[in-house]
Amino acid sequence: MKIAVIGVGAIGGFVGARLAHAGEDVTFIARGANLEALRSRGIRLVMTDGSEQAVPQVHATADYAAAGPQDMVILALKAHQVEAIASNVPKLFGPDTVVVPLQNGIPYWYFHQHGGALAGTRIQSVDPNGLIGASIPCERVIGCVVYPAAAATAPGVIHHVEGDRFPIGELDGKETPRVRELHDVFIKAGLKSLVLPDIRSEIWLKAWGNLSFNPISALTHATLVDICQFAETRALVAAMMKEAQDIAQKLGVTFRVSIDKRIAGAEAVGAHKTSMLQDVEAGRSLETEALIGSILEMAKLTNTPAPSIEAVYAMVKLLNKVMLLEGGGVKVEKASKAA
Repeated sequence: MKIAVIGVGAIGGFVGARLAHAGEDVTFIARGANLEALRSRGIRLVMTDGSEQAVPQVHATADYAAAGPQDMVILALKAHQVEAIASNVPKLFGPDTVVVPLQNGIPYWYFHQHGGALAGTRIQSVDPNGLIGASIPCERVIGCVVYPAAAATAPGVIHHVEGDRFPIGELDGKETPRVRELHDVFIKAGLKSLVLPDIRSEIWLKAWGNLSFNPISALTHATLVDICQFAETRALVAAMMKEAQDIAQKLGVTFRVSIDKRIAGAEAVGAHKTSMLQDVEAGRSLETEALIGSILEMAKLTNTPAPSIEAVYAMVKLLNKVMLLEGGGVKVEKASKAA
């Protein structure tokens, strides 16, 4: 299968490396140091047990048109990065190309084929100008939720932290030949996947963690286990999750686990830095709108109060503004001992 992977960060690199290692015809769409590394050395995936999967020769380009029509496009950029490249994505389309977005948070396609009064509503916090939806039609999309944690430690080098689950589903809940084919491709690559009849409920289950653990870790520089084992932040996480649950239930979403179980799951991951904390340390723009702003947009659409989420959102959004204005990140370092 011809598969284009747009974005060779932690998750794009992880998925792309597994697909390429499994023998799929993968083309990485990259630029800068990543592009240079992929062309010269290929891609290397370091697993949690220390073993490695290396594909020394891969297709890599910055030119979407040169890549040509693909059977599948893996969209592995962060949500706030998608608009900048959206108009180039159709250059990868053939008549039956499917798009698999791997973004965290509420996706731009959420209300497509949703049913009810909000059907067709555009999530303005994620797709403010409608450019993403216009360039990447929702009809091509298969929903996917990303559970693995990974880190891009050098250009072309990905370290797998934990997890390998990628639940998928059609936006209308049907089990189609194309969603079964995606499932089989993931399984062949050694990934766990399950075709779900309600992908939106799974998106909310993941969003529970994203909207709480990510900003709290960004503000406190704490790992998942630290947040969960500190009474005050554990309570704040639970409050934010309860507000999100109230919003989601008004949209017909059901949660298959309790808030306590969801927090326990994060605690079990251990001393992992969330993606937002990694971005704070590296001085990169934060996913505030996709992870938190979109939830607050849905709170307004459903007339649901969300004071805890609003407070945390305000603080992390200001942090993002300060970082961008100052052109730097924030990292906790050991203080030197006084003489």
